[in-house]
Amino acid sequence: MGKAIVITSGKGGVGKTTSTANIGIALALMGKRVCMVDMDIGLRNLDVILGLDNRIMYNIVDVARGRVHLRQALVKDKRFDDLLYLLPAAESTDKTALSPQDVKKIVDELKPNFDYVFIDCPAGIEQGFMDSVAGADEAIIVTTPEISAVRDADRVIGLLEEHPLKEAPKLIINRIRPNMIAEGDIMDFDGITEHLGIDLLGIVFDDDAVISTSNHGEPIVLNADNPASQGYRNIARRLEGQTVPLMKLDSPIKPSMWRRIGLFFKRIF
Repeated sequence: MGKAIVITSGKGGVGKTTSTANIGIALALMGKRVCMVDMDIGLRNLDVILGLDNRIMYNIVDVARGRVHLRQALVKDKRFDDLLYLLPAAESTDKTALSPQDVKKIVDELKPNFDYVFIDCPAGIEQGFMDSVAGADEAIIVTTPEISAVRDADRVIGLLEEHPLKEAPKLIINRIRPNMIAEGDIMDFDGITEHLGIDLLGIVFDDDAVISTSNHGEPIVLNADNPASQGYRNIARRLEGQTVPLMKLDSPIKPSMWRRIGLFFKRIF
């Protein structure tokens, strides 16, 4: 029986869908069977990042409504033998087309056939969030080192406490810019994890190549030498129970004491 993991954040634009695609592919490269479920009803994007947008015939709403069997709606990524599949979101309907019960039933049907089922949660904390969480055993929170993103992540963590997940949520800090952390312009890892109170699963460096490769349907994780790719691959290894040290920041410079104090009060107020 596989794990169902919802990838969420509350705030849009922090990289949930990109993280879902890259972590899923990293696990497939390790020989794991992975299914990604796109829950962003009406705004489908995961298929584009995976390069599967031209192969979609059916979607999760078709399955929920009984118009097709689940296996008919799954899109196979031929680059990874029989290891990676996508269940697309519906592009031409609204977010009320699914219920939490629909999603749980579909995910429960997927889990016996996959090692991991990743549920790509839409932005916000409304219907799409509730539907996505209903099918999950575990949760990964994605944030960036920005006050607004961390605040939204904190709100999501509070909401997840109302759901009976099997494990405590884990954190990914995305779009890391070492020079800005060194100068104290953005929150550092310790500040974020202390504020959110959850374990850090991994970090991913900011890199323009992440966007360009996603636009071409060739996620960055396929480039083993890229630092962002290494971040996603390390996250996949940790999900598999491996002990992997955090990647080091490029710059050894640390902000001055007064800079740290100013940033501390900025976070509070």
